[in-house]
Amino acid sequence: MRLSDVGERGLLAELERRGLVEGIEHDAAELEPGLLATQDSLVEGVHFRLDWLSWRELGFRAAAVNISDLAASAARPEALLVSIGAPAATPLEDVLELYGGIHEAGVAVRGGDTVEADRVFVTVSALGRAERVPGRAGARPGDVLVVTGPLGAAGAAFRSRRYVRPPLRVAEGIELGRDATAMLDVSDGLAVDAGQIAARSGCKLVVELERVPLAPGAATADLEFGEDYELLAATADPGRFAVIGRCEEGEGIEVLQERQPVQLGGWSHFRPK
Repeated sequence: MRLSDVGERGLLAELERRGLVEGIEHDAAELEPGLLATQDSLVEGVHFRLDWLSWRELGFRAAAVNISDLAASAARPEALLVSIGAPAATPLEDVLELYGGIHEAGVAVRGGDTVEADRVFVTVSALGRAERVPGRAGARPGDVLVVTGPLGAAGAAFRSRRYVRPPLRVAEGIELGRDATAMLDVSDGLAVDAGQIAARSGCKLVVELERVPLAPGAATADLEFGEDYELLAATADPGRFAVIGRCEEGEGIEVLQERQPVQLGGWSHFRPK
């Protein structure tokens, strides 16, 4: 069996089944009460193309996707560890620009590593603290589903051979985290990420597409792309956030368009493209 047979989530499920990992079910790992850690890697040719974005934008993006995981845990980021790999012929100014983009995200870099590599990659670890961590496993029937902003911008941009800056939703995450029963960031596509909450919480999530706010220029199909980095939460109190669905008894996820079931895909590493 190959990774392409099971995909990213199948790999993680097998690691959990064998007891080789633990506590990986949420956006960030809670190392001790209130102390969160997360890590993401961006690899050239997989997550980005340098002819579509600048080194500074790459740096901001690398920081932002990790800060997003902390935001989904209702955590305030405190530090970043940054490791980069690049060919030896890479201009120094490009690498300095990358770190300039990381700096724009507003969280201090406190360490990391640099290595020579055949192509560029950036791995960032982020540490933060939270008073309450919603996780992904607490959604219950009667909760509503909310998002912190419009979706589909990343997919629409990709169709135009460009990227958009991920939003930083730290304040929104802390606000939602006071009452949310489950929360994550929308990184792999709306349906896929909603399915993660459903699976961990043991309930059914219903998404009503006509209620999903779309970014300018985005179409419903762009919801499959992911990389929007808005927060999706289950909560009894939606507050000021857009309600896009609900939690019910049952399992899995149902996507509706004008009350009719529709299919909505998403992203998974290792699956055939």
